[in-house]
Amino acid sequence: MFLNRLKTFLLLVGLTAIIFAIGGFLGGQTGLAIAFGFAILMNVVTYFFSDKIVLKMYKAQPITKAKAPDIHAMVERLAKKANIPKPKIYLVPTETPNAFATGRNPQNAVVAVTQGIVKLLNKKELEGVLAHELGHVKNRDILISTIAATLAAVIMYVSSMARFAAIFGGFRDDRGGGNIAELLVLAIVAPIAAMLIQFAISRSREFMADATSARLTNEPEHLASALQKLESYAKRMPLRLGNKATASLFIINPLTGKQMMNFFSTHPSTEQRVAKLMAMK
Repeated sequence: MFLNRLKTFLLLVGLTAIIFAIGGFLGGQTGLAIAFGFAILMNVVTYFFSDKIVLKMYKAQPITKAKAPDIHAMVERLAKKANIPKPKIYLVPTETPNAFATGRNPQNAVVAVTQGIVKLLNKKELEGVLAHELGHVKNRDILISTIAATLAAVIMYVSSMARFAAIFGGFRDDRGGGNIAELLVLAIVAPIAAMLIQFAISRSREFMADATSARLTNEPEHLASALQKLESYAKRMPLRLGNKATASLFIINPLTGKQMMNFFSTHPSTEQRVAKLMAMK
């Protein structure tokens, strides 16, 4: 888990370095300041209201203890073991089996499960999934994702400005005409690099949540079994609600059955995750 934390830190440093590289090349800080301000404002709103937005998007409704006593008992026991407050529990009305966690901090966390996952998994597998989602809460992954999204948004915004400047001749300095081509290359490469880093951070946090689940349950093989079942069903019946922007929230990418190239995926491959979990056993 330490290596994944270190990897996340280094990747965030990488995003920051790209921003400073663009700023240094442009030779002016005004555009960067505007981009930072806009991105921070946008992501502060997302950070504080993402749970409400996502729950509404997926038509999730709270589950009472009377309706799902087993799920409440599992979450309460796991939250106590993780030393975090018990999150609110919601049900998503779809037969596609999946789960996600949201909320800006452990005090305002939500764990949502679909109708399909409750029917598909046995109790031990469902417990492994719930422990994974509590891992996201405990590790403050919503905060980490928001920071990464803010830095990536700044890079996208400034790169877009740089492309227009290069194409329409708005960029001028005394270093020679070749800098137009250099700026255009930077403006194209930087957002791709930012996207790849953001995806790498997401994959790293998934591994961390898996490791947290293994530690909380002491039975990583059940989460491994659950992941294999969930991936199989995601290929056959992808989730029709929501949109691609929220796919990284789920324990398994719910919107497509196709396995993307690892560098361009928000989730590690199920094979990698299962292998790591079984090694923990």
